[in-house]
Amino acid sequence: MATVTESALLEALKTVVDPNTGADLVSTRQIRNIRIAGGDVSFDVELGYPAKSQLAPLAAALEAAARSVPGVDSARAAMTTKIVAHAVQRGVPLLPGVKNIVAVASGKGGVGKSTTSVNLALALAAEGASVGILDADIYGPSQPTMLGVADERPESADGKTMDPLVGHGVQVMSIGFLVDPDQAMIWRGPMATQALEQLLRQTNWKDLDYLIVDMPPGTGDIALTLAQRVPLTGAVIVTTPQDIALLDAKKGLTMFEKVGVPILGIVENMAVYCCPNCGHTEHIFGADGGKRMAAQFGVEYLGALPLALSIREQADGGRPTVVAEPEGELAALYKTMARRIAVRVAQKAKDFSSKFPTITVSKET
Repeated sequence: MATVTESALLEALKTVVDPNTGADLVSTRQIRNIRIAGGDVSFDVELGYPAKSQLAPLAAALEAAARSVPGVDSARAAMTTKIVAHAVQRGVPLLPGVKNIVAVASGKGGVGKSTTSVNLALALAAEGASVGILDADIYGPSQPTMLGVADERPESADGKTMDPLVGHGVQVMSIGFLVDPDQAMIWRGPMATQALEQLLRQTNWKDLDYLIVDMPPGTGDIALTLAQRVPLTGAVIVTTPQDIALLDAKKGLTMFEKVGVPILGIVENMAVYCCPNCGHTEHIFGADGGKRMAAQFGVEYLGALPLALSIREQADGGRPTVVAEPEGELAALYKTMARRIAVRVAQKAKDFSSKFPTITVSKET
């Protein structure tokens, strides 16, 4: 009977490529604690991003590769996920209780940024992550309605901080919880910015892997201040394919680049309309504008979403697509995009600030 060696096992496991990264798990040092007992082998696999729906098939592929080694009778892969904090803009401290903050921006309104934000947050949660969403649109908050918690109000145990509300398993905070729905927010930029910073920092976020920030439209004072002061791991740009939307999306992208926030990718929303009656497809806002923009700036094209009535109806009804039709084709698109974003985050440099000791200088008398 052939003797099983660790080197032979690793060579076999190298043949399995992670479909989300395009790399094998041996080279990326994600396979650990290899145990060999005669013909029985086991090992641990640690992914840096949430992928609950893909753990079983990936484990099966790895186990099959291990069994191809002469002398191996059985193989078991123990799959785990470990999401850590990653680097943000220089000089901006991390937020307590939050590992990674991702801004979802558009440069202009009306391109479906909020709907995309909430579905991406729900998709990350569906894949096993702890997720929150901050509704940073002071003048037009929509996340309370989309998450079905518009009639609820946050509680405060100490009168200084607030507990986030939870909608479909996602923690959420919005100015919409604190003002009358019909009240117009007639605030100038500095006041709105201060309110947003309070919402962000005085919310008791509970051990979040990802906090999605649904950014206000445009690149004005509020958006710029958030991009400078909020510890952002990266930003996602949402656009429609039409030239007018792309002009503003490019401004949003360059704003983040100027303040040192990496772009995780571009989402092309309302890319195509498919008639539910006859099946005819029409590129109402043009074709492949987001794809061309991604190529122009050298960033990842996360994918395209159709102009679909169900997406709008489900978001308006407080049950966005990912929870309304979790096994549907549209939910799969959001989950794929969310996974790509999480992979991009996982590939970034880690944040080690929590490892450094705090040094205090005191004067002896």
